[in-house]
Amino acid sequence: MNLPKQAERLRIFIGEGDRSDGRPLYEAIVQEARKAGLAGATVLRAVMGYGANSRVHSNKILRLSEDLSLVVEIVDVPEKIGAFLPLLDKMITEGLVTREPVEVIFYRHSRQQQ
Repeated sequence: MNLPKQAERLRIFIGEGDRSDGRPLYEAIVQEARKAGLAGATVLRAVMGYGANSRVHSNKILRLSEDLSLVVEIVDVPEKIGAFLPLLDKMITEGLVTREPVEVIFYRHSRQQQ
């Protein structure tokens, strides 16, 4: 798969404890993105954050949170990102989704498939 130089990044801000049909929401998003043929997805765990309810989530030792903030990032062409949004809207009950243009410097993969 090749990506054009001009693409879009979808950022999905959710909580580690968020679920979709009984499974972790971040896993569901990544699996659905793969099914949709999107170029790739990455899940990042935050050290600290808060959302619309202003409740701080932190990984400090004294207050270990079991619901740390997560960010799922997906980069692909605008058409594929746009087509994925309705499915994402059904999956997310709480969180933030942003969409922004990005410049793809390169997108490489190994010839070996696993």
